[in-house]
Amino acid sequence: MLTGPFDSKIRVTEISPMDQPIDRRSQTTAAFIGRALRGPLNTAVPIRGMADFSRRFGGVWSRSSLGPAVEQFFAHGGRQLHVVRVANNARGAMICLPAHHGVLVLRALEPGSTEQIRAAVDYDGIDTADTECFNLVVQRVSPVNGHVIDQEIYRRVSTDPEHKTYIGDALLSSALITLQLPLPAGRPAATMGRHVGHGTAYVGHAQRGSDGSDLCDYDLIGSAAKGTGLFALDAIDRLDLLYLPPLARGQDAGPAALLAAERYCRRRGGMLIVDPPSTWTDAQSAVAGMRQTGYRSPNMLSYFPRMTLRGSDDPSPRGVGGAIAGLLSKLDALEGPWGDLAQRAFAFNRTLAPALGVDGNDLAQLNRAGLNAIVADDSGRALVRGAVTLGRGSESDRQFALLPARRLSLAITNNVERATRWAIFEADGTRLSERVYSQVDAYMQSLAEAGAFADTNYRVQCDAGPKLPPADPARSITVLLMFRPRGCNEQVSVTLHQTISGCRVASTAFAPAACA
Repeated sequence: MLTGPFDSKIRVTEISPMDQPIDRRSQTTAAFIGRALRGPLNTAVPIRGMADFSRRFGGVWSRSSLGPAVEQFFAHGGRQLHVVRVANNARGAMICLPAHHGVLVLRALEPGSTEQIRAAVDYDGIDTADTECFNLVVQRVSPVNGHVIDQEIYRRVSTDPEHKTYIGDALLSSALITLQLPLPAGRPAATMGRHVGHGTAYVGHAQRGSDGSDLCDYDLIGSAAKGTGLFALDAIDRLDLLYLPPLARGQDAGPAALLAAERYCRRRGGMLIVDPPSTWTDAQSAVAGMRQTGYRSPNMLSYFPRMTLRGSDDPSPRGVGGAIAGLLSKLDALEGPWGDLAQRAFAFNRTLAPALGVDGNDLAQLNRAGLNAIVADDSGRALVRGAVTLGRGSESDRQFALLPARRLSLAITNNVERATRWAIFEADGTRLSERVYSQVDAYMQSLAEAGAFADTNYRVQCDAGPKLPPADPARSITVLLMFRPRGCNEQVSVTLHQTISGCRVASTAFAPAACA
């Protein structure tokens, strides 16, 4: 899979080792996109827990719903999460270092009001005859306790663009600061060391950073060419679940962002979790509202109602897409994507309660509209009931109206796509079809034994095409799969077409014959 660009023309492709068994229990990867106090912009950062999120992005922030969503994810069993921070006109803090004939201006790479950067200059180890070079120390300091979190040291650098140790070149690798033009004509004055008459002196902000304005849909969408917003996720190998937390209090992600995210998920083989609008106050308004949205995608899942936080000073219903992502990740780890989410083991924790009750008639209406219902059981624990996607009403996606069927199909195609990528670059084409078939068939057999299918009559067919050199653009490997997910009345048939440029996955209307 593509793991990110080195430049605008070159991409790196990682390939699984040839003939390796396909892991049916590969870990589910979720991604959230939103606003944070600090942290890198437009970068998919792996997060392993709430402490990790707080350290990298500043924790829960009252002006953003990203932190609570991350908290919900890990509280409900999620394990592997990538967070993309986006901002609207946020600005990094600025440091001004007085220099001979000017000022050396440095700008923090990570914008935000809590990003604490400081810098110091000395001439230690530099010959007294050298009036051009200087040493620069840059530190990131915790806004909570003042401890140094990160530090970068640049020795014998110069403000002269023609010098071999030009500071502009040195700072290209910095994770803390960037250089701002114009440059001073001479080096900055020393702030510490033997050239000053006092102890260590770091220069702080001349201008604090800014958190920017509230997000809009286009901040979430970003740019494919620049790798921002949604497209920052191109850098990660796998995407199973995507969630866009509300942009601000009372402001959900709009249609532009959701449609762009659905299209992105369709391309990457992931599911988009969508919060219900706060204007849906009962089951009838939710059903009517779903008709008005016009969403018809098996790669989208939504629910109703929102939930409230027990014991909170804020009684307003809130979106729980982060919690649902955590529950689905937990389900995948314990049973598999074909499992039933409506079990006590996958209930919401007791801090969350449905904002309103849903009876049997409401439940049926919501499920028919493509909405999963959140219902409290006899013990007061809330469960997701329905297991449906928004793929209703489309003849071509009819079999994917069931959430387990769609997620199982995506897991199969994603795993087979990654695991068989090696075959397109295999020099020895002898018996290549049989080798790929054996690899895929063993994987499908393991799924059948785990109970993923309604029956064991799955079928696999592989075709390595004409024998062409591995570098030939016309070379291809085709894998056809047919299976019936557990709980599904219809067969699912898909074709994976591997080429040098990538893999294309399409539904097929016919049943493949078994490979001999």
